[in-house]
This record gives sequence, structure tokens and C-alpha cells, in this order.
Amino acid sequence: MSLIETAVPERFRDLADRLTGRLVTTADPDWDAERQAWNLAVDQHPEAVVVPVDASDIAIVVGFARDNGLRVVPQSTGHLAAPLGDLSGTVLLHTSRLGGVEVDPAAETVRVGAGVVWGEVTSALEPYGLAALAGSSPDVGVAGYLLGAGFSWMARKRGLGCSAVTAFDVVTADGRQRHVTAETEPDLFWALRGGGGTTAIVTAFTFRVFPVATVYAGMLLFPLARAGKVLRAYEEWTRDLTEDATTCVRLLRIPPLPDLPDFLRGQSFVGVDGAIDLPEAEAAAVLEPLRALEPAIDTFGVLPASQLGLVHMDPPQPVPALGDGMIIDDLPETAIDALLGVVGPESGSALLAVDLRHLGGAAGRPAEGGGAVDHLPGRFVVYAVGLLADPALVPVLTAEVAAVRTALAPWTSERDYSNFREVAAAPGRFWDDATLERLRAIKQAYDPERTIRTAHDLD
Repeated sequence: MSLIETAVPERFRDLADRLTGRLVTTADPDWDAERQAWNLAVDQHPEAVVVPVDASDIAIVVGFARDNGLRVVPQSTGHLAAPLGDLSGTVLLHTSRLGGVEVDPAAETVRVGAGVVWGEVTSALEPYGLAALAGSSPDVGVAGYLLGAGFSWMARKRGLGCSAVTAFDVVTADGRQRHVTAETEPDLFWALRGGGGTTAIVTAFTFRVFPVATVYAGMLLFPLARAGKVLRAYEEWTRDLTEDATTCVRLLRIPPLPDLPDFLRGQSFVGVDGAIDLPEAEAAAVLEPLRALEPAIDTFGVLPASQLGLVHMDPPQPVPALGDGMIIDDLPETAIDALLGVVGPESGSALLAVDLRHLGGAAGRPAEGGGAVDHLPGRFVVYAVGLLADPALVPVLTAEVAAVRTALAPWTSERDYSNFREVAAAPGRFWDDATLERLRAIKQAYDPERTIRTAHDLD
């Protein structure tokens, strides 16, 4: 018996022998690295981690879990790990090795593996002058983003990312590999577009991309002391805004990190960022009312669409953080005052950022032939987050994130955007009664033993 074999716990030895990929347990020296989520503040403790190399490995894991009373959690990057909670009795399926980006420029589609991140997709599309409805950070995984709906910098013009998906390759809880389209398996196809991925484990996605080579995009930054004026001007600007513009207003308190440029390090701002998918002169005219406020920093200009992931300045590597989100139906003067009371320039807030991303447009209308989430209601999706540099900050940041939610509670929508909910929430927060009933019926048909588990489950 080899040293590797003796290191595998007895209960997992048969699984390890059958895999082409890798089984990782507490006996392995890299256990801590393999169980790590993108959010370093989330301490995941599954029974084991499997790093599959293909769909056959996943089928083996699902069968093993089903036969042994375990559950399986698929995870590509672990950006939405916090709501999972206790992972006892669970095998974490780390899909990072399911790579590959195949562009079909004639059909304007791309097929990607479930372990691919958006930066890989946008780079592969650039030579063809194509763009995807990608996440606002290049290291966000394609899988979780699309399964949770997907709100991009082109969402108000082109809709949600999940509505652009044309096919899924999956492994269902019975171990079968399936190619899922609107024609082959219409119920499962519907459920996977915004249903969170609890009905099957996706190994690859095929989705439409768009002939967009460049976009007018960037950020306006103003001193945080001007937050009230900028927020009010932004709210008024968005009332009749062209659907070509998808933007965000944010309150930023940037820590003094050594790798940041001097103009950002340790500074506090109110900013407006995003993209306007129009020719340069037309886009500049749309932005002019905000430019008239004379920002201290203005980076808006024509960018390659592949660089849209850099606009929001999200951290490029895993960090410890604590955050949560919500959708609000309106942002009247009283809501702005309430928000500034908890995170404004005089609040002393410890939060890194509070974002308000402008909804509506194509993202706010039901998509033709759409899935379980075919649009997002409300006027803004809000996300509040703080860096958890010290565990002692947990109660502080928890209270401050809660304060943002409380301040905006009178304007809270009946639905949430699941990709921005970093805590466990009732399924009714993500799907209406009819949608939830259909999702549960599909789950029962494909996974009656509830083997597959995701961040926001149906039960």
C-alpha cells in the first residue's frame, strides 16, 4: 500500500480509487488551501474536497454521495460561500479544473467550462470584437454568476446574463451526463437560468455574446464630503436615463494598502462608475450632467470591452470580507438622507463600499423565453461590504451592514438578487410563489434525495 493510499481515510478510499481527478481530505497537507473560499473570512469544513477533471468524475462523486448519505456542493471560485453555512455531511466539488473557452465568432456564441472565470472569457472574445454579459470583476466565476442571474455592465441594454445562455452541459443527481437546451430538456433549462444550480451540476455553459469591441466606460470620483450632492444628482440623472447606460453610485473608504496608487490609497470618495454603450460623443453627452459636478478624478473614456472588469476596482485576489445586499424600489430624498446617516461622510463608517447599481431597462423587463429569473425588479441593487482585516471587526461590520439594510428598509423590494445576498435567506426572497413551486417540482424530478446543495437552496 502506497503512502498516498494510506493517507486516504477508509470511508473515501473507494472514491479516491475511481477518480481521475483528486480527492483531498484533512490528511492532505494542502487541505486548507483546497477548502478555501474566495472570501477568506468563510471557513469551510466539508467532509472532503474533490477536484474533478471532467464530467465523469462528477458523476462518480454524485453517485458516491448518494450511496453514502452525503450531499454535494459545486463551487468554482467560492465567491458566494458564506450562505452555505455548515458543510458537515458534504463533499465540496471544486470545479476549477473544468476549463476551456471555445468561441464561435460566426454564431456569436461561446462555450466555457464551469471552472472558468470572466477574465478568461473576455480575453478570448477580444480578438473577435465580441463581448459577454460578464461580471464586474474578472475573477468572478462564470458558473455561479450565470446560475444566479448575472447583472453586467450591459444589463440595462441587453438583459441578464442567464437569459443569454443557450445550453448547459450537466450531471444530474442520478449520475447522468446531459446536454440541456430549450428543446432537449425544457424544464431543467428553465430552472438553471436563475434557479441557482440546485437542480443539476453544470460542467459547461454555452451563451450568446455580442458584437461590442469598445465601450465608453470608467469612473467619476468626488470627495466623500460631497456625497449628498452627488447622490441626489445621480438619482435625478437615472430617472430618464437611456438603457445604453448601466452605472453604479458608490460610497468608498479605501484602506491604505501598499499596492494601491497614491490617488486612491487611504482616500474616501463618492463615485459613479459603469458603462455607456454608445459612440463616444453620444456617451459623453449622456454623462455630461454628472461631469458638470466637477469630479476630482475622471477616468471615463473609450475602453476595449475586455477591460470592463477593471472599471469597478474589485479586489483582484481573495480577501476576507463581510457584506450583504438588497434591492430597493426607489431612492427618494428621505432614503438618501437615511443612507447618509449610516455611511455618509460624518458617520465614521468602517465599511469599504456601499454600491447602488442602477436597475431597469432590459434587466427590469421579463426576457422572452426567459428562465426562473428573467428580470430583476426594483430601481437599484445595493451591496454593502467591509474588509475583515481582523476577526475582532466581525461584530462591527455585521452591525454596519445591518444598519444599511435597516436604513433602506422602507424602500426594500420583495425580491433580492441572489448573487449579492451573503447570508442565508428564505427562498421566497429570490423567487415568487409560482416560480418556487415549479423549481421545487423540477428539483424533485431530478434530485429527489436532495443530493445537490447550493448557496441559496429551495427548501
